[in-house]
Amino acid sequence: MKLYNTLTRSIDEITPINPPTVSVYTCGPTVYDHSHIGHWFTYIRMDLLIRVLKANNLQPKWVMNITDVGHLTSDADEGEDKLEKGAKREGKTAWQIAAYYTKEFLKSMKDLNILDPDVIAKATDHISDQIALIKVLEEKGYTYIIDDGVYYDSSKFANYAKFARLDIDEQQAGIRVAFNPQKKQPTDFALWKFSPKDKKRDMEWDSPWGKGFPGWHIECSAISMKYLGQTIDIHCGGIDHIPIHHTNEIAQSEAATGKRFVNHWMHSNHITIDGQKISKSLGNVISLEDIQDKGYSPLVLRILVLESHYRNQSKFSWENLEAAKQRLLTLQAMAVIRYQAKPYSLDYGTFALSDVTKEVLSILNNDLNTPEALAYLSDVATQLLTVGIEENMVDHYEDMLKNLDNLLGLRLLEISDIDYQAKELIKKREELRLKKEWPAADRIRQQLKEKNIWIEDKANGPQWSWMNVRY
Repeated sequence: MKLYNTLTRSIDEITPINPPTVSVYTCGPTVYDHSHIGHWFTYIRMDLLIRVLKANNLQPKWVMNITDVGHLTSDADEGEDKLEKGAKREGKTAWQIAAYYTKEFLKSMKDLNILDPDVIAKATDHISDQIALIKVLEEKGYTYIIDDGVYYDSSKFANYAKFARLDIDEQQAGIRVAFNPQKKQPTDFALWKFSPKDKKRDMEWDSPWGKGFPGWHIECSAISMKYLGQTIDIHCGGIDHIPIHHTNEIAQSEAATGKRFVNHWMHSNHITIDGQKISKSLGNVISLEDIQDKGYSPLVLRILVLESHYRNQSKFSWENLEAAKQRLLTLQAMAVIRYQAKPYSLDYGTFALSDVTKEVLSILNNDLNTPEALAYLSDVATQLLTVGIEENMVDHYEDMLKNLDNLLGLRLLEISDIDYQAKELIKKREELRLKKEWPAADRIRQQLKEKNIWIEDKANGPQWSWMNVRY
């Protein structure tokens, strides 16, 4: 399996440290508000990675963090903690905000058929691990203390600029982040923030440096090392994490261990809405709930994500979502023809059922090329919907659907059959149609439409499908 590696800027073979185990870390959500579709594009793509690794007989150990403290509203390590800000917005405590939006996030993962990570680790459950890592950095001379906290001295880490290819010499205070004048360099970042002296925070802990809370970046290093070791096979996240969050993860992790932090970095590109990045200030934030409120299944969003390559900037529009719905309906129509198997031999044209998932996996093994995989599946669906399925192939067909579900997470095998009454109506309509009793046949077609069943008359008999996306 080959995947683009941000570290090398090339498509590299995945070579696990301890095969068949593959250690995978994903930067999870900051649970202060609803996750928007830009977040879901990233998490669906991470889920696809896990599915493809498994299909290659590898055993991913997948860890995802939950940022429920420490992520400030500014990359300058200033401003409000996002959880505290959410608490003020909704008149709750930061703990209540974290619990509510964590629960919502995990439910949405299931709705989108994203696999469960092996470990979901909350930052607040790993405060001691973060303090221990900061102490290691302090002992090695990588930290200093100013009025508002303990900071990492980025000038002490020779390769700080290498990963994101930053030009430190030309970088001036205030260009990348607003500059705290007490910081030694604008690229220095907070490891531990002190609690304000004039108020009590909802979330604060004792530490060797005083009462406070961890910076955002330290949690990912501490959590990943605890569960995956000092060097990770694959680290995933959004492309926006490269210049700051992931750069800082590398700096603090490698300074602490003296080892490479990650062998393979996978980053998901941005998505735009009407040519603009998603932004609350622009009023273009769309959540999964917004999509469901308009009558779309979460699986339609999943298809839309798979229609674009993870390294390309994607475009969201309601028109694109509707087109994704039609593609999913076609694949679901392909899935239900197993309920309409014919007793006679059929010509499947240019492919064998056993080769379909092999071909999809082969395509995905080339840098997760989901657009090409879906294009291939659309061709397969067209042929299958033309010829149907013969009875002695149903078991093989269901194996194919199961394998496709394991790869793409589309729940095709779960699509249900129609009930006995609907089948009898289809038989009756066909009898009327053969007798050319068109008005009576049309009345039955309308009855079937009211049951969400669409009938298409083929040369080998009527073929039904669901009119709206299932599940």
